[in-house]
Amino acid sequence: MLQKPRWHWLLNLGILLLLMIILYFFLLLKPFWMPILKIFLSAFIPLFIAAFFTYLLHPLVEKLHELGIHRGLATFLIYIVFFGGIGYMIYLGIPILIEQIKDLSDHIPEFANQYRTWVENLHDSTSRWPDGIQDQIEQRINKFEAWLSGFLSKAINSLMKIVNFIFILAIIPFLSFYLLKDIEKVKQTAWYFTPKRWRNQAKLMVKDADESIGGYIRGQLLVCLLVGTISTIAFWLIDIKYPVLLGLIVGITDIIPYFGPIIGAVPVAIIAATMSVKYLIYVLIIIVVLQFLEGNILSPLIVGKSLHMHPLFIILALTIGGEIGGVVGLIIAVPSLAILKVILIHVKNHISTNIHSQD
Repeated sequence: MLQKPRWHWLLNLGILLLLMIILYFFLLLKPFWMPILKIFLSAFIPLFIAAFFTYLLHPLVEKLHELGIHRGLATFLIYIVFFGGIGYMIYLGIPILIEQIKDLSDHIPEFANQYRTWVENLHDSTSRWPDGIQDQIEQRINKFEAWLSGFLSKAINSLMKIVNFIFILAIIPFLSFYLLKDIEKVKQTAWYFTPKRWRNQAKLMVKDADESIGGYIRGQLLVCLLVGTISTIAFWLIDIKYPVLLGLIVGITDIIPYFGPIIGAVPVAIIAATMSVKYLIYVLIIIVVLQFLEGNILSPLIVGKSLHMHPLFIILALTIGGEIGGVVGLIIAVPSLAILKVILIHVKNHISTNIHSQD
């Protein structure tokens, strides 16, 4: 009886150490596998996105099917509502978004001049300070200026890539339709390709993973849609420049736990500050109110606490995800951690069962 807790403690420690070693060597080999991963993602990303949409919409199709509607008709109805809505939003939003991105690109020199004016005023106000402090301030200003220039450039390039990407991915709705319609055949294919001795365990693991992340992903996407829409309307009401573009940034980055609101607030605050201090105050109030609504009303009501993970593990996952994949890595870090947690639990249970059976 006394050896059982010791076995469990040693097993948990061994799995944790093994995971850390694998992760360490995985990051060391990043220059080798990252180019291969980029090629692989470029080739298969339409299929991945279509599969993701299928995963989001499949429960709705099942609910309609349970009400007596034929699966093909249920798929068609959900397909029309979902992709029709996305298509209509793209039809209305893309021209406005492109116009605002182009206008932002044209006005970047004005923003840079405004920023230089701030830097010169700050330099003059601190000119009488001791030389050591003055040097430190200048270094911080230079680093921030370099970061700001790189951030704006990367943000605009990323947005333009997303706009161009939308037209390339026109095949996604067709892939999603056939995946939704033939989802049972897809499940059967995956079942037959899984070795017989692993089938039952794999089925339980997939079910647990779906219960862990399914509600989180769908809820978080709905929250981001609401936050992006509300922020766009709020920016438009206060007459700030580029409301659609800034609302899109706030909505997309909001999917990142903890750091997302800060990342989304930076470009909004920078643009507002170039207009006037009054606009900067308005924008900061809007962002604070939005985060209060999300943290106290939207997320608890829509998302809940479906992941059941400690914040320290989530922050660690975000750090690793940001190091590996940038913004995309930050977005998928938490769902990946949830799936990894399910896999580790099943591996641990499998090893414990084998150990007890040998005893």
